[in-house]
Amino acid sequence: MTTTINTTSTSNIDRLGQLLALIAGLTKEADAIKDGLKNQANLSGEKEFLGDLFRAVYSETNRSTVDWKGVAKAMSIPAEVIAEHTRTTAVFSVKVSAL
Repeated sequence: MTTTINTTSTSNIDRLGQLLALIAGLTKEADAIKDGLKNQANLSGEKEFLGDLFRAVYSETNRSTVDWKGVAKAMSIPAEVIAEHTRTTAVFSVKVSAL
């Protein structure tokens, strides 16, 4: 279902699309810089990088996650018990694409 909206909202939609495109490009550039710092840190052992305005510090840690579905299956926990302890919340999103 497509909803027609007024011109003020239309310009907001176009601006949102422009901003998201700009953010995507900037994120890609920032990620490339971070990858370069990571590579430099791994090669040289240097962990702190200074610019004229900012300082960047490289750190590396391990993160563990639990596969709760796997645990439930291994413990033979019935689906009903899982459902009793499952919380559902409303989530919204706005998808933007070029015309």
